[in-house]
Amino acid sequence: MAGRVAYNGGMTIDLPASHLQAAPAEDAEGARPLLEVRHLSKRFPIRRGFFNRTVGHVHAVSDVSFSVYAGETVGLVGESGCGKSTLGRCILQLIPASAGQVLLDGVDLTTLKGKALKRMRRDMQIVFQNPYSSLNPRMTVGEILAEPFIIHGMARREIFMKKEITRLLDLVGLPMDAMHRYPHEFSGGQRQRVGIARALALNPKLIIADEPVSALDVSIQAQILNLLQDLKRELGLTLLFIAHNLSVVQHISDRVMVMYLGKVAELGPADAIYRRPYHPYTEALLQAVPVADPVEARRRHGERTLLQGDPPNPANPPSGCRFHTRCQYAVDACAQQDPPPYGVSPVHYATCLRADELALRGV
Repeated sequence: MAGRVAYNGGMTIDLPASHLQAAPAEDAEGARPLLEVRHLSKRFPIRRGFFNRTVGHVHAVSDVSFSVYAGETVGLVGESGCGKSTLGRCILQLIPASAGQVLLDGVDLTTLKGKALKRMRRDMQIVFQNPYSSLNPRMTVGEILAEPFIIHGMARREIFMKKEITRLLDLVGLPMDAMHRYPHEFSGGQRQRVGIARALALNPKLIIADEPVSALDVSIQAQILNLLQDLKRELGLTLLFIAHNLSVVQHISDRVMVMYLGKVAELGPADAIYRRPYHPYTEALLQAVPVADPVEARRRHGERTLLQGDPPNPANPPSGCRFHTRCQYAVDACAQQDPPPYGVSPVHYATCLRADELALRGV
């Protein structure tokens, strides 16, 4: 027998009966998540031939469920091609989901169209990965920051717009005269600050940061991460922070969700996952993080869990656990059974058949 468990401060998941004994009661505060993603899937058709017939599908996102509470940052991590960015774009309704629901403050975005969806877009914004291509080179920074107000009919007077643009520039640490300059006059880090300011313009409830530092130098990455941390404290931002490097999200995230080939491998509090991962994929990602201490680096190199082979084709994912083809702990059952969520704690779970048996060591 299986059951559904509501986790305090976390998400609601289905657990097998063997895991229900460790489940707590309903959230005492009864807080509703700001964002709820329920069984979300996205498939892209593969078309070939003269008649452009569909011959298969790429399973980019497969049955993903999680929640984000107001004021928290959830880090979404995984290799390139695991479906992170596709998931973010489905949440924002930039691309339609194949199945599932996306609830923002209780409103199902997948059912909205036209003006109703446009109204909801004020409450959700995105910071794109590449600051060089996400800003219109023919517009000044002032025009870029004014655009959200114009689109949503909020550009009342010129003096109001100048005041708002100045406020946004100050928030992200850019001088007031930046509003008269063009994107090509700024460095990559400064352009990303402009992108963040644009996302903040309408005071959104949710911001999805899609690998916002991956195109920047390491020193600039730290500045942008510190800026997001400061903005989170000052404005109470709610962030879904997408990255392919676990070290990037370590200090900015309250919870971390690890994805592999379109599915959630592990989700839990950041400190718990970094201290003791319960999924082999999470363990491998952590051991791949560079370490400055040479003694610690040698220790990790001796214990390093190398990923075997290449990621499978998402158009033809493996049966059972999708990670079993690259997992050193895999047994025959892993190829036959899709692993249910194993509840490590009330706020931490991993989708691994051997999570409890292996008790994977922390890194």
